[in-house]
Amino acid sequence: MKYWLLKSEPNVWSISNQKKAGLKGATWDGVRNYQAANNLKKMSKGDLCFFYHSNIGKEIVGIVKVIKTAFIDPTDKEKKFVAVQVKFKKALNKPVSLENIKKNPNLNKLPLIKQSRLSVMPIDTKSWKIILNMSNIKKK
Repeated sequence: MKYWLLKSEPNVWSISNQKKAGLKGATWDGVRNYQAANNLKKMSKGDLCFFYHSNIGKEIVGIVKVIKTAFIDPTDKEKKFVAVQVKFKKALNKPVSLENIKKNPNLNKLPLIKQSRLSVMPIDTKSWKIILNMSNIKKK
């Protein structure tokens, strides 16, 4: 299993929208950055993703699970970009702010800090566990 971070502006698509999508999940579409799109292509069914509210809030608020791997993004008329299907797994007990992530020296290599505009990025296992601990959720 691999770990990822997906960014969404909460006024466009929030963790509560994701939760309301239910078991069928929602298509994670609209990604038009090649590096982010390549990350979508690397996702496997069952991978877990932090759900990050960007611009408003700037914090990790939940976890979603990849339920369908990369397919042509239905919002891309040129059929160049891909989307994945994700479903809500859980909200974090305590959101983890970008400010607190930046304060943790063990997380200073995260793409979230190094490439702040990237909307889909990998998260290494060690960083995933650190962030889970920061949110008071123990890994099962």
